[in-house]
Amino acid sequence: MSVHIGAQPGDIAETVLLPGDPLRAKWIAETFLDDPFCYNEIRGMLGYTGTYKNKRVSVQGTGMGIPSALIYCHELINHYGVKNLIRVGSAGSYQEDIHIRDIVIAMAASSTSGINNTRFINADYSPTASFDLFMKATRYAMDHNIPIKAGNVLSSDEFYEDDPDSYKHWADYGVLCVEMETAGLYTIAAKFNVEALTILTISDSLVTGERTLPEERETTFSKMIKLALGIL
Repeated sequence: MSVHIGAQPGDIAETVLLPGDPLRAKWIAETFLDDPFCYNEIRGMLGYTGTYKNKRVSVQGTGMGIPSALIYCHELINHYGVKNLIRVGSAGSYQEDIHIRDIVIAMAASSTSGINNTRFINADYSPTASFDLFMKATRYAMDHNIPIKAGNVLSSDEFYEDDPDSYKHWADYGVLCVEMETAGLYTIAAKFNVEALTILTISDSLVTGERTLPEERETTFSKMIKLALGIL
């Protein structure tokens, strides 16, 4: 049992899906996994383990933002021996050709967070995806006719920014979308020599102003989950 996760040794699988929303974790477990059981309710951050096509897999909510996500990732890796961390989250599109409900795989993550400034003073660290997980995801998407976009995403510390047009500068440099956790996830995975990948569903567009409803973000996005589970 770790500080923030109430699981016992062996309760958590080596591969864990990481939605930010704990209610999305519950929905994933109850919708896609066989015989799921809840191993964590501390702080309402639900965690489940079950099987998918006879393979053990866990789903753990992480909350919003890099600091929250890193607490859970650190404990999953160091207390429970997790080897593969797959974020399944929502994101806001920065590009005209990336629309609501499109799927984006993060090859790398830029960030406005200061999380790596304390590690790499006067230098820029570039957090990147696991090549192995990335290739498995892209192959599965191609084999099952799931359209994807792949590239650089932005992990932001702010959900509400003072300048509504600040995204355009990132968009001009090819950043596909914005979310709040991947740069931290990829960094901690590299530090502890485990595999990590982020798969995102576009929930809103900063280009068009379109948005999905909170209920949709909580209990839909099935293609993203099937893609993540297809990596197993």
